[in-house]
Amino acid sequence: MRDSRVHSLWLAVISDAERHMSDMLGQGEESEMLRTEKAVSPTSGEVTWLLVDEETYRPHPEAREFSLYLRGAGRSPQTQRAYIPRIGRFLNWCAGRGTDWKTAGLGDVTRFKFHIERTPIRQGQLPSGKTVNAVLTAVCEFLRFCAVQGHVEHEVAARLSEPRFLTSPPSGFDPGEGGQHLMIKARVLKAPEIETAPAILTHPQVREVLETARSARDRLLLTVLVEGGLRIGEALGLRREDMHLLPDSTHLGCRTRGAHLHVRPRQDNVNGARAKAGRHRVVPLAEGAAHRYRDHLSERENAPEAVSCDYVFVNLVGAYAGRPMTYSNAKQIVERIGKRCGFRARPHMMRHTAATRWIRSGVSPDVVQTLLGHASSASTAVYLHAQDEELRAAVERVSAEGIL
Repeated sequence: MRDSRVHSLWLAVISDAERHMSDMLGQGEESEMLRTEKAVSPTSGEVTWLLVDEETYRPHPEAREFSLYLRGAGRSPQTQRAYIPRIGRFLNWCAGRGTDWKTAGLGDVTRFKFHIERTPIRQGQLPSGKTVNAVLTAVCEFLRFCAVQGHVEHEVAARLSEPRFLTSPPSGFDPGEGGQHLMIKARVLKAPEIETAPAILTHPQVREVLETARSARDRLLLTVLVEGGLRIGEALGLRREDMHLLPDSTHLGCRTRGAHLHVRPRQDNVNGARAKAGRHRVVPLAEGAAHRYRDHLSERENAPEAVSCDYVFVNLVGAYAGRPMTYSNAKQIVERIGKRCGFRARPHMMRHTAATRWIRSGVSPDVVQTLLGHASSASTAVYLHAQDEELRAAVERVSAEGIL
């Protein structure tokens, strides 16, 4: 059981934040060792991730402001959860070296980059370039925020980026008169990344996970993930009013024809689910989805607690029956299904599978970008990479034809 003073502090921190972040703890010395903790608002239930002193549990003030800024800007709880530990790592590294993070120069951030690259993570493996860049992105964004708020000198943040020419602007990008908008600010420090195609499920594996699911709810969840390409947060935020699975939905005030669902950005999901892109989009579904949704509604009737819940995906048994499913619930369900099938399965792997199948079927990348809700074509480009088996098949086909 966590010390009661920690719980009291969490309540005080969030209440303080909701009163415009007045100074709760007064001015004190800078924390030397920080760790990440989760604070839950006693009034709204919203989550804020904080860096706190390991001894006193005092929140790091600038990191607290940044976390609240992320929440206020509509960034998902997962973004907060990812950014805050990375920032804590930088602050602890600075404290360990006796470096004032508020005056850290480009040389200091470069040495921090070397430290990340040379520090093993799991089983002695060094982090990938993508992992290193994720840490640097969080740190640079934090320092820029602090510069805007006046916590650090603007020069500290300015040295972390430089003007670059945007050679591959996304679809619909306005270059401006004379291409002035093609000059952007890019991060100076960046680790090289090895771009690989994301892991996906094969057609037989997709059929197997759907057949192995033990409830109509789980089959419907897998369907919207692997056929609609939804993010897990988008799926868990669906309400019954978002499901338009009849051939004609004009009676619902919707002009989109055919079976489809609406992904709507909502900030009040009690399960913390969030539509990452923050924009509404329509996702068409195949006919089979309508039958699985009907089966799911029939199954829900056996859980009286779920009758009054408007969320599509709810817990059907146990102490939390009738409540919306959380990310951890859904993740465990998908992983267990994969384990029963004898292969690895993760929620986001379903989205990768949908996108890759669309691309390989000849669907235009612009259409795939819209289906996935990507703001930039660069996010969709990862699905254009050829798989290893495709590369080998190309070489073997040419060899078999006697061209070489």
